[in-house]
Amino acid sequence: MCIVCHSRKGKALTTVHAKGKTFAVIPKSAERGADAAARALETVLASLEDSKAEDIVTIDIAGKSALGDYMIVVSGRSNRHVMAISDHLLTDLKDDGLGTARVEGQEGGDWVLIDTGDIIVHVFRPEIREFYNIEKMWAAPDMDEETRH
Repeated sequence: MCIVCHSRKGKALTTVHAKGKTFAVIPKSAERGADAAARALETVLASLEDSKAEDIVTIDIAGKSALGDYMIVVSGRSNRHVMAISDHLLTDLKDDGLGTARVEGQEGGDWVLIDTGDIIVHVFRPEIREFYNIEKMWAAPDMDEETRH
């Protein structure tokens, strides 16, 4: 069963189903456009640096995907470090007034996904990151650009 939520402004929000539970997808932040994404990106990167996240890669996906404006991929040295990075980031986002992000994978500590609406953050253990190789998938050239050359 799919449920559609409606925001106060009347725009329909999609829903996501996971293991029998329904979670509403967080709408993009109240601020609009590049300003909101830039402010959120600044907060995220500062938090990741402060948590000693390793191999921080920022991918601009604005215009390439409706998922958000930026995707950030980072590594933690261990399950405990991945969890600490994630917890610290969630606290910093909330403290900066950027709302409550949607989180997946916090139980295991191998791969935690944090979705703020404007920014998607993947926090991996190094071997899990290497296996999925998300950066390579998103770094592939656009089909339109590839066919023009």
